Amino acid sequence: MRRVGFGTLLILVLVIATVGVASAITNGEPDAGRHPYVGLVVFDDADGPAWRCSGSLLSPTVVLVAGHCTDGAVAARVWFDENLQGNPEYPFSGATSYDGTPYTNPDFCIGCGNGLPGFAYRDVGIVVLSEPVPTSVVSEYAQLPEAGLVDTLANKTPLDVVGYGVQEQNKGGGPPTWTGLRVRLYAPTELVSGKFKHSEEFIRIALNPGGGSGGTCFGDSGGPDLLGGTDTVLAVNSYVTNSNCSGVGYGSRIDIPEVLTWIESFLD
Repeated sequence: MRRVGFGTLLILVLVIATVGVASAITNGEPDAGRHPYVGLVVFDDADGPAWRCSGSLLSPTVVLVAGHCTDGAVAARVWFDENLQGNPEYPFSGATSYDGTPYTNPDFCIGCGNGLPGFAYRDVGIVVLSEPVPTSVVSEYAQLPEAGLVDTLANKTPLDVVGYGVQEQNKGGGPPTWTGLRVRLYAPTELVSGKFKHSEEFIRIALNPGGGSGGTCFGDSGGPDLLGGTDTVLAVNSYVTNSNCSGVGYGSRIDIPEVLTWIESFLD
């Protein structure tokens, strides 16, 4: 699988559909302490730091991320600073980060199934930190949903998206490119509910920065899709479907009973 690295943005091509890893915030604003449990996670392959994602701290030692973030990683580290620009330790371990071990949902699979969701089935991962994050750094945590919660939500239910990564599209001189700082941003958006072919596994998120709401885009996957105004994670950002990061994006639901049971096994 091709990753989103530190210097370039890579778009994944699956069959004839363009699918990009997601979860950076477009049309957002500085988080300003709203979601202190959302961190920036760097993953190592055998050669060292290789890609980055967003994640949600569920307990002092457990971070929820996307499965395509943990897949193939041998180690991870996470920062909870709102602004990582200029941090000389990034992307390596140091006094400002917390080291951890990545785990991927055992049912995760890329290309297992028809259509776009074949990109990343059960796209959920966990990072277990080697030491707890002090309450002086993070004193509140993301909350898991009740099983089946997404199925009870009406169309246009408010959502909050939070993450680090690309935030702005540069349309001048050639194909559009996305840029952004390592800053935690927040934006409100909406659930696009109703039954669709893969609604048992994914939620659809409105991506409408031109209409004044926020959205997710290339950069950092794994950030939380929160029930609006709460700390309850409904899904982790999985993918977008076009290079403009418009229309709808998809998050991998964590309110599925089997997924919840797997996540909770790390919290025992």
